[in-house]
Amino acid sequence: MMEFLASYGLFLLKVATVVVAVVIVIGVAAAAGRKAAHEGLEVESINKKYKSQARTLRDAVTPKNELKKEHKAEKKTDKASAKESAARPRSFVIDFKGDLKASAVPSLREEVSAILDVARADDDVIVRLENHGGVVHEHGLAASQLARIRDAGISLTVCVDKVAASGGYLMACVASKIVAAPFAILGSIGVLAQIPNFNRLLHDHGVDFEQVTAGKYKRTVTMFGKNTDADRAKLKEELEDVHRLFKSAVSRYRPALDLEKVATGEHWYGSSALELGLADEIRTSDEVIAGLVAERELYQVAYRVKQPFPKRLMANIDSALERADALGWRQRFESRLPR
Repeated sequence: MMEFLASYGLFLLKVATVVVAVVIVIGVAAAAGRKAAHEGLEVESINKKYKSQARTLRDAVTPKNELKKEHKAEKKTDKASAKESAARPRSFVIDFKGDLKASAVPSLREEVSAILDVARADDDVIVRLENHGGVVHEHGLAASQLARIRDAGISLTVCVDKVAASGGYLMACVASKIVAAPFAILGSIGVLAQIPNFNRLLHDHGVDFEQVTAGKYKRTVTMFGKNTDADRAKLKEELEDVHRLFKSAVSRYRPALDLEKVATGEHWYGSSALELGLADEIRTSDEVIAGLVAERELYQVAYRVKQPFPKRLMANIDSALERADALGWRQRFESRLPR
């Protein structure tokens, strides 16, 4: 009887696993189907958005007999501000949410190009960045897009409300100013490579793995072959080269940083990052933008890239992996909090 119950329980567990997997796949596919199906540049006035929201709330809480007076006064104010707004400096706001492959780079490229075509000397760019890092060359390209803004002589502010780590910090360090929320995560200036190896599993099941290469280092550490100390040493050498390149990029834009202290692969919260020089100011992006509305015209700029369904599906899978990675970050941080 006990054996039957154990077998039945194992069967139910397998069924539940399959059901959960199917639900996840369906959810990811549905989310991919809802992703941007159109392509083009979208621009929204943040000043008008804030004003509209304030008006909606005011209309809801203000007695009707007072609303007419306020509406008349507002019309006069709107006419005066319309003339002033054309001459005021402008801030262009971009959102960049990173994933392992920095798949938002095509949009970022178009957004930066559009802004540089119209930006004046007194304009600036604000990037609200959220990025855990990922593939080296993809994030290097993302950082290069932001460098175009700096190279054009336009002031660039990067706001980090949650995280800019590893490849995310490679992007953030390009900024003229880095503004971080008090508990934002910054740093992780390091390089990581991890790969499972199934060689013993294949060997135990009588499966041979053959790999033929031309070039001594065409392939070093492998998933299926037997790795040697020489293979690992070569991979380590390559990682050190990338780390030197990473540190060089950070040093170029933030020369005052003590790289020996911060380029260890560690990460820090906003207030600690400020003390180390990884950030310049502690504020949220909401505070930064709200503080500029009275003196500048702010525009949200977003470029929507139309992608085929399979690509959108893979992007959602990448996002799911990114969320799993973010959960790992969170668990590590929670384990450090005092109880």
